[in-house]
Amino acid sequence: MTLSVQETVKTTIRRSLVALDAMLDKAAAFAATKGFDVGVLLGSRLAPDMFALTRQVQLASDMAKSMAGRLAGQTLPVFEDVETTLPELKERIARTLAFVDSIDAAAFDGAEQREIRVPTRAEVLEFRGDEYLVTFALPNFYFHVTAAYMILRHNGVEIGKRDFLGVR
Repeated sequence: MTLSVQETVKTTIRRSLVALDAMLDKAAAFAATKGFDVGVLLGSRLAPDMFALTRQVQLASDMAKSMAGRLAGQTLPVFEDVETTLPELKERIARTLAFVDSIDAAAFDGAEQREIRVPTRAEVLEFRGDEYLVTFALPNFYFHVTAAYMILRHNGVEIGKRDFLGVR
């Protein structure tokens, strides 16, 4: 079996972001059942020097749209990090999926060899497309989705591996 960059990116992003969206629904239900404001969960973090749940969702979104856009040679949409509510985070996930879904499969042709440049605060990282996908984009994307999962799980939201994997 051979996986294309396009199949890998679109399948991974869709499955993980749909799963994250469903986990946010479970967080809302959990907060309602326990009688507290879901905003408590949105501000939760696992460690004092770690981003809170809201920022983890924003960063998962950013990694998803950047991964797809860079590998397809597209201009990246800019999403301002202004979400403060669960519905706003869910809407951001929907916008991310809409952007990824809008990219034509042909735009990924040659993605493995495409030169990818990622600006950071300290430097510009340079990758060949396949290297970017495997060593930078996917690990970063999964890191933020996993952090969001762990924050919810740590706070008592009844989610497990099947939720993380998007298996119903």
